[in-house]
Amino acid sequence: MKLTKILLENNWRPLTSKEVDNESEELFKMIDLAYAPLGGHPNVTGPNDIKSAAQGYEVIDLDDDPEPDAVIMIKQRPGGSKLVGMGHDGSKPARSAAVAKTVSDLNKNGYYIEVSGTILDILKAKGVAIVDDEATVKAALKGKDIKWHGDGSYDRNLAGKVHRKVMMGKPNI
Repeated sequence: MKLTKILLENNWRPLTSKEVDNESEELFKMIDLAYAPLGGHPNVTGPNDIKSAAQGYEVIDLDDDPEPDAVIMIKQRPGGSKLVGMGHDGSKPARSAAVAKTVSDLNKNGYYIEVSGTILDILKAKGVAIVDDEATVKAALKGKDIKWHGDGSYDRNLAGKVHRKVMMGKPNI
């Protein structure tokens, strides 16, 4: 990935809109690798989905090559900054950096995420708060149809498939 700005090693940096456009294939590869065990990211099925899948991308470089090793995807929503995906180059440091950034963001007011499966377990183990109030979840997902289960989880249609999710973090509601 040849970015127009220098990546400082071990520092997260937002990508410009032009960088996102120019590097959609590389971003897709990292996201696709991270979501491969889940059958892929529901909203990122190819490089052409990168621009619409998130409003912001942050990357980090952890090694000697000039390319980013991990990426975080963010959208601005009624509840604040919603983390909508992550990616990595497959290395343990990159996976750890993506999780650490996610945990750090989710411990700030105004950041939240919808999760299930392994990442739910990882974030719970790292002490990230579960949003177990139906009204807060519905307000953060304004306009989205959910089926609340009463245990902090809910069903929601994503890309034509129903997924059981849990909201975590601190939405601004």
